[in-house]
Amino acid sequence: MTFTIGIIGAGRIGQLHVENLSALPFVRVKSVSDIKVDHLQDWAARYQVEELTTDYHLLLQDPEIQAIFICTPTSTHAGIIKEVALSKKDIFCEKPVSFSVKETKEALEVVSKTGVKLQVGFNRRFDPDFIKLRQVVEDGGIGIPHLLKITSRDPAPPSIDYIINSGGLFMDMMIHDFDMARFMIGSEVKTVSAVGAVLIDPKIGEVGDIDTAIVTLTFANGAIGVIDNSRQAIYGYDQRVEVLGSEGMAHVENNRPSTIEISTKDRVVKDNPLYFFIERYKDAYIEEVKEFVNLCVMGKKNICDGNDGLQAELIAKAAKESLDKGHPVHLDLYESHSK
Repeated sequence: MTFTIGIIGAGRIGQLHVENLSALPFVRVKSVSDIKVDHLQDWAARYQVEELTTDYHLLLQDPEIQAIFICTPTSTHAGIIKEVALSKKDIFCEKPVSFSVKETKEALEVVSKTGVKLQVGFNRRFDPDFIKLRQVVEDGGIGIPHLLKITSRDPAPPSIDYIINSGGLFMDMMIHDFDMARFMIGSEVKTVSAVGAVLIDPKIGEVGDIDTAIVTLTFANGAIGVIDNSRQAIYGYDQRVEVLGSEGMAHVENNRPSTIEISTKDRVVKDNPLYFFIERYKDAYIEEVKEFVNLCVMGKKNICDGNDGLQAELIAKAAKESLDKGHPVHLDLYESHSK
């Protein structure tokens, strides 16, 4: 049996998914759509992509294609999700589902009515270390979870053009950590409190964003979480998670090029963390597309569904409101009036 997929959007992430999917048995990436495809001819041939087109509607009309990956800019996600769902094809959509809670809910309603499957691209859920940490917490290995600490810092800020269209630090960057917080603690977030600043590049502030932030979360099960983000950690891509419980603590440290540590009289030296997110989460990106195929073909559990995407967006929106207004935001009240 062959599972046939189409990809909408052939930027960095779209190409990465094609490359990972092409290595899976029984998976056929038939078509890739992008607004510009002429420069993709050699790349497409390398990964056995059969068709390139600038019109993604051709993928929706193709009866051979069973599922679609949406790897386009966030502003287009919700509309394309609805179109794909109505074409009765399963969907993988990069995060976030949209910049608007209202649009996300509308898209998820169409998905629900049509009965297609939707997986959201929070790849960190598929990282082997984070999966193991989640299992330790879920199995009670450290007792009742009390405190969650997430550190997520990029090695360098993106371009200002990217910042302008990103949706802001909370929606673009920390949204991964909001999802990871729910995933690790296994409980919904009740309140959100945020502080932020522009400490790296004044131009980021000039376009209305921040580059440094701390958010505290309280969960329905009583646990407390703290997340720190920075657009610039000059030593590498800093990704750490720690959970403290009533019976102990478990944590995931940074991945490094090697595990060697050199100790001398003057210093102890080890490699800096991996520098780029594609390096750090290489295995996670592979596993998430495997799980999507398993979801569609074998009916396995959806590890990151549309509601997970919605909840992360709600937390991101609440964090921005908390930053702007200077007080904690209660998610249950916020959701009722958010748009």
